[in-house]
This record gives sequence, C-alpha cells and structure tokens, in this order.
Amino acid sequence: MLSRLINFLKACWRPSSDHSVHAGSDAAGRQDGLFWYKDSGQHLIGEFSMAVVQANNLLEDQSQIESGSLSLLDSGPYGTFAGIYDGHGGPETSRYINDHLFQNLKICNFLVGFAAEQNSMSVDVIRKAFQATEDGFCSVVAKQWPMKPQMAAVGSCCLVVVICNGILYVANLGDSRAVLGRLVRATGEVLAIQLSAEHNACFESVRQELHSMHPDDPQIVVLKHNVWRVKGLIQISRSIGDIYLKKPEYNREPLYAKFRLREPFKRPILSSDPSITVQELEPNDQFLILASDGLWEHLTNQEAVDIVQNSPRSGSARRLVKTALQEAAKKREMRYSDLKKIDRGVRRHFHDDISVIVVFLDSNLVSRANSLRGPSLSLRGGGMNFPAKSLAPCASPIELGTT
Repeated sequence: MLSRLINFLKACWRPSSDHSVHAGSDAAGRQDGLFWYKDSGQHLIGEFSMAVVQANNLLEDQSQIESGSLSLLDSGPYGTFAGIYDGHGGPETSRYINDHLFQNLKICNFLVGFAAEQNSMSVDVIRKAFQATEDGFCSVVAKQWPMKPQMAAVGSCCLVVVICNGILYVANLGDSRAVLGRLVRATGEVLAIQLSAEHNACFESVRQELHSMHPDDPQIVVLKHNVWRVKGLIQISRSIGDIYLKKPEYNREPLYAKFRLREPFKRPILSSDPSITVQELEPNDQFLILASDGLWEHLTNQEAVDIVQNSPRSGSARRLVKTALQEAAKKREMRYSDLKKIDRGVRRHFHDDISVIVVFLDSNLVSRANSLRGPSLSLRGGGMNFPAKSLAPCASPIELGTT
C-alpha cells in the first residue's frame, strides 16, 4: 500500500528538469582533475563543506546535502539531510539512492505526518524511506533483468544524517561512518564520537548476528584471503541493492557464475534494514563528519576531528580527503604529487573513491530550530545542484524506476 501511494505522489511531483548549474560556478563547487570540492556553503543550522575524489573507472560514491522542508509541504518540518552512498559492483545503486532517497523521505514524512497530524521527523519515516528506496531499486533490477542481469549484483552502502527540531537522526547500512566532534569545555578538547553502527563482517558482532540469523548455514561468513566475507562474496551485511543475495530468483543464470551460490537460499542473506540512532543535539556539539570507508581506511575518528577542529571551516572536507590521499601515497612509498597523476581505474589500486561531508552545527541556530525557515539548499557531490523548488507538478505520470 505504501509503495503505491509513493508511486502516486511521484506521479504528481517530480524534480524539476532545469536543475543544472554551470560546472565552473562556485555554487556547484569546483573540479580539479579527479577531485571535486565545495569548500563552504550554508545549511539551515550552520555551514557545510563537501569533497569527493574518484578512484574507480566510474565514480561509485554518491553524496548529497539538502536543507529546507523535509516534507512535500512548505510548512515543513524544516531541517538538514545529508547522505553518503558508497556503491559497489557499479554506480547504478548509489546513483539511484541519490535520485530517490530524499524524495522518498519527503513523501513518507508527508504521509505519516498527515495520518498522525504531526509536523516532525521520526525513525518510522526514515525506515519507510529506506524501504521505499530498496523496493524501487528492486523494481529497476526486475525490469532490466532480461537485458542487464548483472544489475542484480550492484549495491550500495547508505549513510544518512537528518537534523530536525534539534534532534539528530543517524541511519546506516554498510560501512560508511558518521562521527561527531563534541567540545569538552573543561579541557578545550574536541572529542570524536562515532555515531553510526557499521555492518561489515570484519566485526565479530556482525559475524555473530549473521550466524544467529542463519543458524543452519555454517558458511554464512567465510574467511577468504584474510578477509571475512558474507558467503565468501561481500564484506558488508546490509545494503541497498545486492538483490542477488536477497531474492533467490536473481541468483541464477544469466548472472555471472562468480556471484551465484551453489545452494539455493530460503531467506535473504543481506538486509536493507538500517541501524538508526536518535539523540538531542547539545550546545557543545560542534560538527559532524560523514564519509565513505575510503576516508576511514587512512584516518582515525580522532585524527579526522582534529583536522576539522584545528583548521579554518572553509575547505574542511577537501582537507580531510587530501590528508587521506597523502596517507595512501605514504603507504605506497610515493609522493602525493605522483599519486595525483595516476588516472582513474589504475588509481583504485592505491585508494578507494572517497566522499566527505562536514556539517557544522551553530548552537544558536540549533536552539531556534523549531522556528527556522531558511532558504532551501540541494547539492550533490560532483556539483549537481537543485533550486529551492525541487518538486514541481508534472503533466504525465512517471514510474518509480525512472532515473
């Protein structure tokens, strides 16, 4: 029923087609080879900084920040949404999430708020938006199965932060990470606090969870080349996409043999149910760092927080990515200047795609969150920008699977 309502509303509202910004403009960020960055911008309750560096032949990371109404209605609620989508097997799933998740959140919030006569954000809304996005991508895979069966083996991690009415929601699938920088007034230090739970088989807790969910499968997690993998295939246990490990009808020919399991499975192996945490923002909360695992392979939580805290706000995300690249070069005993010369594709042997969003929290604005009605913001990593009126009536219906 919910998916039908979402389809109906998407048939009535869709993103305006006139949403591009000239690539060289500051509004859309700047490009330097494989490096894209937006050094500074303003969201509803503070500033933000974004950066992306490409390593794969096709950029598999996607990211976005949205600020303004979190519902289809101009009456709100108002807040900020930020997302990091780290794709694998191809860019299709992460691109789909970038195109649909925030819109699904607005629709779900409208539907839930209308039914409950409330004007706020909730865990239920976020969970429904994730499920609608998963269902939508499943529909895309089903339609393309005869022509592009390998789409069933494409997936993405999905990390989302929503700030609404002074409340911070963090939802995660996979192994991207959100870290909070919190000031300790007694010492003046800013401590790193990890907010997101990671779903990677390298963690004993994740392996235990998988064993408890699949007690009849001793091979649910396999140590392969010193790396723990679910069914010997994939490191993460939760994602959007990866339908070949969720629906047995897609784990067969013509899917490539390397993805097909020898034994049929009766229940989904991977989950699309996000871990969600909720907390009230405190006056000492300074900023959030959201990043794909490509950053955290080279920096600890505290190192990342120290870099942001001890430098100007403008360029924070770019500084984090550059530091990670310098570490990647050092590990391979090469100079950063030489690493920058390596083209995409080959670059993947040295580091992963990396996406970073730094969201600064102005405590004065957070305290007035209920009354704020600032200008709308919509920006995607790589420079795709949306105007304030990102949802406009359309003349003809569109399908959920349209990208």
